[in-house]
Amino acid sequence: MPTRATPTERQKRLGAELRKMRLAAGRTTEYAAGLLGLDRTKVSNMESGIRSTSPERVRILASNYDCSDQRYVDALAGLANSRKRGWWEQFRGSLPQGLLDVAELEWHATRLRSEQAVHLPGPLQVGAYARAIFDAALPPLPRSEVELRVVFRLRRQQILERENPVNCVAYVHESALRMQFGGRDVTREQLQHLCEVSELVNVEVRVLPVEAGAFPGAGHAVLYAEGDVPPLDTVQLDSAHGPEFTYADAQLAKYREHMGWMHARTLGARESRDFIHRIVRQL
Repeated sequence: MPTRATPTERQKRLGAELRKMRLAAGRTTEYAAGLLGLDRTKVSNMESGIRSTSPERVRILASNYDCSDQRYVDALAGLANSRKRGWWEQFRGSLPQGLLDVAELEWHATRLRSEQAVHLPGPLQVGAYARAIFDAALPPLPRSEVELRVVFRLRRQQILERENPVNCVAYVHESALRMQFGGRDVTREQLQHLCEVSELVNVEVRVLPVEAGAFPGAGHAVLYAEGDVPPLDTVQLDSAHGPEFTYADAQLAKYREHMGWMHARTLGARESRDFIHRIVRQL
């Protein structure tokens, strides 16, 4: 199997799951190497995502690790089998790896839930709004990179309109609706687009009014991407230096609670759309 110098988050996740499964079975890397006819270094590289593997090898390991969760094993084999180049690969070398990892995460998710307090979710943004966000970066990005990032962000919207669209739920704080990235005209255009896209059967936008008070995770944006099985869910957090990914069991449980809290306290889909329309009229 080929070795990759810079594994994607998806490749690293597969490796991490194989390592977790091996440790749960009380097996060593030498044992795994013997099963696959590899040396220990190659197994270590496989578990770190640097070296790819095949669905057949995943099933061999799972069987010998006594993993009885067939849906989980099938999902891991699916991770190993995803060698088809995604549209984001066209941007490799031109944009940071983290942005490509977010696009890949969204593409393969079965459902996306996001929590936003400052700006709107990437796949729901219009070009002028996204451009205003990128223009605010420090140090300033070159104009060519800003425009490339805008193109990339708009391409992410494919997940909403493809043949098998991803179901998306966006929990948006009122403050994010009122932040005028790009000025009043751009904000009006963005909010009108948000109302339109929220009419899609696979998109639900729910607003958390300021009157709701404090809320969990107020300091950062959260994307919760559901995998083929719950153990393969992933949380992506925004930070000043790029996206961060976490999938530790405790963190997944924590952010499931976050999303549950948001769903219980946000306005319903229709009420949220009416709320956004009122802000548009104010603009």
